[in-house]
Amino acid sequence: MTEHPLIPHVRAALHEVEDPEIHRPITDLGMVDDIQATDDGAVHVRVLLTVSGCPMRSEITGRVTKAVSAVDGVTSVDVELGVMNDEQRDAMRQMLRGGEPQRQIQFAQPGNLTRVIAIASGKGGVGKSSVTVNLAVALAKQGRAVGILDADIYGHSIPDLLGLGDARPTVVDDMIMPVPAIDGLRVISIGMLKPSRDQVVAWRGPILDRALTQLLSDVYWGDLDYLLIDLPPGTGDVAMSLGQKIPNSQVVVVTTPQVAAADVAERAGTMAHIMEQRVLGVVENMSWMETTCPHCSETHRTELFGAGGGEVVAENLTERLVYSVPLLAQIPFDETLLAGGDRGRPVVDAFPDHPSAKALTALAEKIASTKDSLLGKRLNLAT
Repeated sequence: MTEHPLIPHVRAALHEVEDPEIHRPITDLGMVDDIQATDDGAVHVRVLLTVSGCPMRSEITGRVTKAVSAVDGVTSVDVELGVMNDEQRDAMRQMLRGGEPQRQIQFAQPGNLTRVIAIASGKGGVGKSSVTVNLAVALAKQGRAVGILDADIYGHSIPDLLGLGDARPTVVDDMIMPVPAIDGLRVISIGMLKPSRDQVVAWRGPILDRALTQLLSDVYWGDLDYLLIDLPPGTGDVAMSLGQKIPNSQVVVVTTPQVAAADVAERAGTMAHIMEQRVLGVVENMSWMETTCPHCSETHRTELFGAGGGEVVAENLTERLVYSVPLLAQIPFDETLLAGGDRGRPVVDAFPDHPSAKALTALAEKIASTKDSLLGKRLNLAT
């Protein structure tokens, strides 16, 4: 039977349609099950979803409709949604894993080009998660493919900071798809895997280690330029486990201006060094607040929480680790930054011209411009 002349053009258009969770063409994933066309330009496309009840069904339908409607000669588009059977899902998983049936942490494999950066702090309340989210958004706006792993097991706030609410990942048998967010960010959090939001996570030691392994190996991250990992505050099990699982990951330490807080922040950097991770630098959050003087109408900086803490941490870590640990950024205290977290709209996205957004964007540019170094890296040398 001769193929209708529209169908090759429709197939080519569908090859440009990416699955919003997997970020691969739906034609490569085997999701296009059937294409039919009539002489008057009516096109019918049957698309197979990975699982029944896929949360991206409306988005996929919209993308397919838009792509096919743009083909010359197409007058109408009808999209039918079906569901893959077990054999089709297994074939897709094998293709995504490159034929490798065993679960493995892709970021720990030789030749992996993803830059893994853990965001750490000595204690809670310093805005570590806000820095993580805004840094990720800033990198994504620079055209990078970015993933966020919310490994703050007890204080998993990343989904709320990104406005994801009760969003849950699609699970294809034993493979988890990260939830898409602003500017193509791919996000996964332990909070998304709990049966309910109010369930308390009370894990220690081996269970935490297994949870981190699952989040790193069972999630299909795809090709990332950066994976940012929001660590729990302190120097506990998760920080140690990450250093063991991805030894060449890097660390950014977040602190506040109080000099008294320097000791606790330094411990996070020291732990990274013990785990043979390179400390990229220090970020001082809530450095100052800009206010307009009612008397002279000039803008003044008010240091609400003291000054110098970030510099002290950077200097002490440089001395202790015997390589340069710079103060990468000082992020001003900004009510818009706090409000953006409450609304689920990061300040870098909502108000890019605000002082805090500019500082966070500059931080992303500085990190993106730094060259990879062998300092602090574990070298796999044969003896």
